[in-house]
Amino acid sequence: MRCPFCGSEDTQVKDSRPADDGAAIRRRRSCPSCGARFTTFERVTLRELTVVKSDQRRVPFDRDKLARSIRIALRKRPVDEDRVERIVNGIQRRLEAEGESEISSRAIGEMVMETLKELDQVAYVRFASVYRNFGEAADFQAFLGSLDRNG
Repeated sequence: MRCPFCGSEDTQVKDSRPADDGAAIRRRRSCPSCGARFTTFERVTLRELTVVKSDQRRVPFDRDKLARSIRIALRKRPVDEDRVERIVNGIQRRLEAEGESEISSRAIGEMVMETLKELDQVAYVRFASVYRNFGEAADFQAFLGSLDRNG
C-alpha cells in the first residue's frame, strides 16, 4: 500500500481488526520512510459496478460519494456514524446482488430515498431537494404535500 503522504511503496501494517460488523477489515499502517500513520479499509467487492448518469456518462461506483451524500442529508440529525455505514453497506450489497454491472444513478437515488424515508423525515426531504432538483419553494410544498398523502 502506497503512503498517501510521501508516496513510498513500503508501508507496514501495525494493527488489523474487523470493522462494519465484519464486512470490512480496518488496518492501521505506518510508513517507515516518513513516519506517517494512516488507516485503510479492506472490503469484499462482489463485482465492479458502473453508474450510468442521467447524461449517459459512465463512472465507477464510488462508495465514499454515496456515504458523503447520505451524511450531508443527515447532518445535525440524531443518527450515528455506524448507522450511516450500515446504510451504505446495505445499498452497496443490494446493488451487487442485482447481478447487473451497470446501475443507473436514478436507481441508486431511489434506494437512498426509500432508506431515508424510513429513517429520518428531515433527511429524506433534504436528500429529495437535491436529488429531485427543487428550484423554488413551490417544489418543496408539492413534495411535502405528497409526503402527507403517502404517509
